[in-house]
Amino acid sequence: MAPTMTDVDRFETARPRLAAIAYRLLGSASEAEDAVQETYLRWQAADTARIEVPEAWLTKVLTNLCLNQLTSARARRETYVGQWLPEPLLAGDPMLGPADTAERRESVSYAVLVLLERLTPAERAVYVLREAFDYPHREIAALLDLTEAASQQILHRARKHVADGRTRTEVDEAAARRIIEEFLAAATSGRTEPLVRLLTQDVVAVGDGGGKVPARAKAFEGALAVATFMRGLFKPGTAQRALAGGSIELHATTANGGPALVAVVDGRVFGVMCLEITTEGIAALRNQVNPDKLERATSRWAATDHGEPLLRLF
Repeated sequence: MAPTMTDVDRFETARPRLAAIAYRLLGSASEAEDAVQETYLRWQAADTARIEVPEAWLTKVLTNLCLNQLTSARARRETYVGQWLPEPLLAGDPMLGPADTAERRESVSYAVLVLLERLTPAERAVYVLREAFDYPHREIAALLDLTEAASQQILHRARKHVADGRTRTEVDEAAARRIIEEFLAAATSGRTEPLVRLLTQDVVAVGDGGGKVPARAKAFEGALAVATFMRGLFKPGTAQRALAGGSIELHATTANGGPALVAVVDGRVFGVMCLEITTEGIAALRNQVNPDKLERATSRWAATDHGEPLLRLF
């Protein structure tokens, strides 16, 4: 039976929340969209007149689809070429979801999405539903077929895993731009010392090329090693231009609520570098250059006014 307009409207009302949940669970906008679409197909096939609480039904279907996806994703990532990083979302992307509290903003930060990879699928689901969407444990238990006590215990474990690796400091958009400008000035100075001063001693730099764009399989660690790598990365050369396919424009923005440097070639987002900021300095630089994970960023970039670039390279 075809869904009634009321059924369609009800699903469309829920779609933004479902997409935001799926993105936090999967770390991939494209996979999140697939999960939401599959949820719609199941809603379309269901006897909706017998569903007492549609929002809860939709959330449960979506969450279970994501849990299955996470289980299979772990196996796929064992054969992934190089480092795996989440798909970044640029400022204003509706899939970022609610940002009215510090907990909700943090739940979608790039640093936390990386840390969520440490969790089991169940831990990740409980953490996201509780921290990002403020679901009570009673509802989480019903969604995941758990007891309330089990949900609480899982959240305690998940919070500990995330907190053990979390050093992020929240910054506003103006501060994010200043940080990017200072970083870019140091990276293009031709010297390592200005960069070292911006970095923490245990800073890490990692890139995700997905086997399609060259990226080092092992992370750079330590201020001097990272500064040396960054100095070479931003040094003009024919090899860099050939790899990028043209002149690169560098812009300061935010991605997942944190400072980000966006590299654009002929209107296409070539890379998004997310900076993790602490009170001691830049603690991590995570560079997403896998083109499969930048399609949404490119679409978002084309639809927004981003002004003049900070710098043109090559």
